[in-house]
Amino acid sequence: MEIKAAQVNELRKMTGVGMMDCKNALVEAEGDFDKAVDILRKKGQKVAAKRADRTADQGRVIAKVNANNTKGYILVLSCETDFVGKNAEFVAASEQFINLAVKADAKTRDEVLALDVDGRTIADHIQDLMGKTGEKIELPAYNVIEAPYVTAYNHMGNRLATIAGFNMTGVDETAHEVALQIASMNPMALSADSISDEVKARELAVYIEKTKAEEIEKYVENAIRKAGINPAHVDSEDHIESNTAKGWITPEQAQQAREIKAAATAEATTNLEKQAKKIEMISQGRLNKFFKENTLLAQDYYGEGKMSVEEFMKKTNKDLTCTGFFRFQLG
Repeated sequence: MEIKAAQVNELRKMTGVGMMDCKNALVEAEGDFDKAVDILRKKGQKVAAKRADRTADQGRVIAKVNANNTKGYILVLSCETDFVGKNAEFVAASEQFINLAVKADAKTRDEVLALDVDGRTIADHIQDLMGKTGEKIELPAYNVIEAPYVTAYNHMGNRLATIAGFNMTGVDETAHEVALQIASMNPMALSADSISDEVKARELAVYIEKTKAEEIEKYVENAIRKAGINPAHVDSEDHIESNTAKGWITPEQAQQAREIKAAATAEATTNLEKQAKKIEMISQGRLNKFFKENTLLAQDYYGEGKMSVEEFMKKTNKDLTCTGFFRFQLG
């Protein structure tokens, strides 16, 4: 199918990957952006976690708890520039909005936008701010946590904040440390158990394809090296042509490298069928490592790397655990 330049550019902005790689991924995915992102990941591309339409990435993030620390609230008010984000009126509005949300015990973002401020809604006041500043201003995120004990952490500058719930009271200091962990280490979930089987299967598939690609690459590199050719000089057709022009490899070596790469790739691909169990074990190990590094309870505690966050909490009370958290960061 025909892939238009605008589609390629949009995927490039979404992922941060080069234009040709984005085009090839879109062609392979038949124009499906989600599939294209997965294709890029499977090929080992580092995909940026951003979207092209996410322009209002400045502003303030504020987290607060209620009077008895049983509920936590976190709100993002965003704008386009740091200049507006530090404007006194913008700062006052963000404080007013979170205070009203706590007072009203607003459960959702829509409830917050509908709250009354001097006879008009918060949504109306946001429109007023847009008119005054000439910038896109929005309330893109809002969440609430309820638990026996909830703590909130606001990082200096109010560009990052977290709220976290715990299953018991009297754990103020430990809870604060866990909130700092969430802020600094940015876990994706509470634990591997809290991630859906669908997401796990999708991540495992990515690691399997990446491992296969690496096995093929190693096989091909070894075959080229045995022929006395530097693999780095022939790792792509562009490099083969440029290095031949520079005299780093001869035309004969260039052709030999092309033939070796084709034959070795075919052999390695065939060999993969016999290595299915090995590849799945390696991929599962990578997935487990990913969960250890990116789920809160399994992460190494930032204060003492020899224990997990879960083990750190058990030092305070053997039954203590975090029940949930939210973390927002601008920029």
